[in-house]
Amino acid sequence: MAGVNHTMLPEFLLLGFSDLKALQGPLFWVVLLVYLVTLLSNSLIILLTQVSPALHSPMYFFLRQLSVVELFYTTDIVPRTLANLASPHPQAISFQGCAAQMYIFIVLGISECCLLTAMAYDRYVAICQPLHYSTLLSPQVCMAMVGTSWLTGIITATTHASLIFSLPFPSHPIIPHFLCDILPVLRLASAGKHRSEISVMTATVVFIMVPFSLIVTSYIRILGAILAMASTQSRCKVFSTCSSHLLVVCLFFGTASITYIRPQAGSSVTTDRILSLFYTVITPMLNPIIYTLRNKDVMRALRHLVKRQSPSP
Repeated sequence: MAGVNHTMLPEFLLLGFSDLKALQGPLFWVVLLVYLVTLLSNSLIILLTQVSPALHSPMYFFLRQLSVVELFYTTDIVPRTLANLASPHPQAISFQGCAAQMYIFIVLGISECCLLTAMAYDRYVAICQPLHYSTLLSPQVCMAMVGTSWLTGIITATTHASLIFSLPFPSHPIIPHFLCDILPVLRLASAGKHRSEISVMTATVVFIMVPFSLIVTSYIRILGAILAMASTQSRCKVFSTCSSHLLVVCLFFGTASITYIRPQAGSSVTTDRILSLFYTVITPMLNPIIYTLRNKDVMRALRHLVKRQSPSP
């Protein structure tokens, strides 16, 4: 059945924003600008954490891995989104192309989820168990955590993409979205939806709520350690090392929860697309900006790099 279905279904149509023609032009330039800033800022984070000795700690190692994920994540989504915005008509995407985009999207999304959890653990060890920091977060341990993040994403993506794209689809499927996201594609399937929906919701609980719970647990312990400090100045200084990560966590898990956990009955196509635009385009741009502007070490490394590259008078 699946083989026949693939033969009869050469492509999907991505609606994109073709039903909102007045917004397509402005959105194209906004998305393009955001994408360029995302590429520049994440590349800068990768460069700084690689060349600056002051940023060769586990925290910045995880930050570099997060920026790598963000670069691939946006590049998987944005170029096709720009092509859709530049056209007044829905754009075709092949069955294989849609499956590939969803697969990469899930791999990177789950990997980012796990990396944010690893970064919370880094902050917990640094603040609550500083004497064991070098042991608990040795280079080998950090590499293993990053590898586990990618492996978890690959396993999840393989399971979901295989399940969803083995379902039969209508002969002329139109995805009311600008990317091959899980829920919009799943809603097109004409059979087997119940099994797939159970799988999707199970993964949502596991890969959104469980990592988020681990992050919350880490910060509860961090908060306890901060409150136990006698000096107000020390409390502020320690908390400032966590503020950037907290903001990024709120952005990522907040939009993910609204998108995948909220009841679908009351949602609209336009709302879904706006939310997806935020977490696939806007958030990857904000993350490096948050870490750069709110982190003295990164700003110091940036000034040092600019000064070193500037020609001497």
